[in-house]
Amino acid sequence: MAISSGSNRTFLFLQGPHGPFFHRLGKMLRRSGASVWRVGFNAGDRVFWPDRATYIPFTAPPETWPDRFDKIVADKGITDIVLYGDVRDIHATAIQRARDLGLMVHVFEEGYLRPYWVTYERGGSNGHSRLMTMPVDDMQHALEGSDTDTNLPPGHWGDMRQHVFYGALYHWFVMFANRKYRNFRPHRALPVTREFQLYLRRLLLMPFHAIDRRIATWRIKYGGFPYHLVLLQLEHDSSFQKHSPFSSMTEFLEVILTAFAQNAPAHHHLVFKAHPLEDGRASLRPELNRLCRLHDICDRVHYVGGGKLAQLLNETRSAITVNSTAAQQVLWRGIPIKLFGKAVYDKPEFVSDQPLSDFFSAARRPDARAYKTYRRFLLETSQVAGGFYSARGRRFLLRHVVDMMLSPDDPYDALSSGKAAPRQHLRLAK
Repeated sequence: MAISSGSNRTFLFLQGPHGPFFHRLGKMLRRSGASVWRVGFNAGDRVFWPDRATYIPFTAPPETWPDRFDKIVADKGITDIVLYGDVRDIHATAIQRARDLGLMVHVFEEGYLRPYWVTYERGGSNGHSRLMTMPVDDMQHALEGSDTDTNLPPGHWGDMRQHVFYGALYHWFVMFANRKYRNFRPHRALPVTREFQLYLRRLLLMPFHAIDRRIATWRIKYGGFPYHLVLLQLEHDSSFQKHSPFSSMTEFLEVILTAFAQNAPAHHHLVFKAHPLEDGRASLRPELNRLCRLHDICDRVHYVGGGKLAQLLNETRSAITVNSTAAQQVLWRGIPIKLFGKAVYDKPEFVSDQPLSDFFSAARRPDARAYKTYRRFLLETSQVAGGFYSARGRRFLLRHVVDMMLSPDDPYDALSSGKAAPRQHLRLAK
C-alpha cells in the first residue's frame, strides 16, 4: 500500500463514536504531518476533544450548518473530512458538500464483522457502501493477488461495558453542560435526558440482565425443540431507520410472528435475540407478548435479552433479520438467512430470496464458498482489527487505520490494484 505523508493534508473531524478515539486518531494524523480540526456540536463532543486550539464549536441553528461547513472548508483549507456514520443530517449534508468540493470523505462505522473489527470506508457505509453494488465474482478477482489466510476471531474480545460507559458519560455532558450549545438538535428523536437515563439504567442493570439472559438461553438449549432465530436491532439505529422497509420494530415483529404462526411446522419454536445495547425504549417484550397472545403461540416463542450470539447460533435451523450485521456470524456458520432491508452482505449467493412461508419450512442454505470469498475480501479491505471504546481496541485500530487514511487509494481499490499492504488482522490479539 502506498502511504502518503500527511503534509499538505488538512482533516476536519465531525461527530465520532463516544469516547476518546477521534482525539487519538487526530493526534496520530498530526504526527504524520497533517493539520487537524474538529467541529463540535455539543458539550459531549467538546469534552472528548481536549485540544482547544483545534476545536471549532458550532453553536448556531442547524439550518446554518451548510454555509458554516463551506466557510470552515475555505478558511482552514480542508482536504479531508472524517466522521462516524453517514446518515445523520449534519453528516449527510457535509458529505454532499464535500463531494461537490472534491474533498476526500472518510467514514467510520461499527464493524461489518463486529465485534472484533471496525469498518473504514471512503464516501459512505452500510446502504451507501461500495459493497452494495460489488459482485462476489469481482471480489474473487481482486483476491487473486493475495494469499493471506482468513483468520478466526480471538477467544475473548469486547468493549461493551466501555461502550455503555462512554455513552452515558457523553449524554451526561450534553444534558448538564450544554448551555453554550442551546441550538443543538440530537440526530435521534429521544430527548438527551432520556438517552442519559437509558444508558445509566442499562449500565446499572447489566448484572440482572445477565441472569435473565442465562435462564432464557438455558431453557432454549435444553428445550429439545427445533427453532428459528430472529436477530433484533436497535429501532433508533441508522441501519434500521434509513435502510429498511419498516418504521418501527413492532412492524417487523408483526410480519415475522404472523408468518411463523401460519406457516412454520407446529413443533418449531421462534427465538428473538435482542441487540446487546437494547435499553427498553422500543418496548420489545410487551409488544412480543401481545403478538404472541394474538396468534396463540406464546409457548413457542422465546426472548433473549442481548448477550453473545454464538450459543444460540450453534443449534438454530435458520435466522431472520432486517439488516443486522450479526447476520455475518450466521453466514459464517453456513446457516440460512432471510433479509428484509438493505445490507452490505445482501448477495444472491448467500442470502435467501424465499418468502417467509417457504423459508420457515424449507430454508435454502447459503453458498459457503461464496461467503468465504466475501468475508476474506472484507478482512483484506474495509475491516480493521480493533475497537473504538477500549484502550486495547484503540491500540490495534490505530496501528493500521492511519496508514489507510493517508493512502491515496480507497481500501477496495488498493486490493484490486495490488497496492494493499498485508495486515495481521487478529493474530496479534490472540
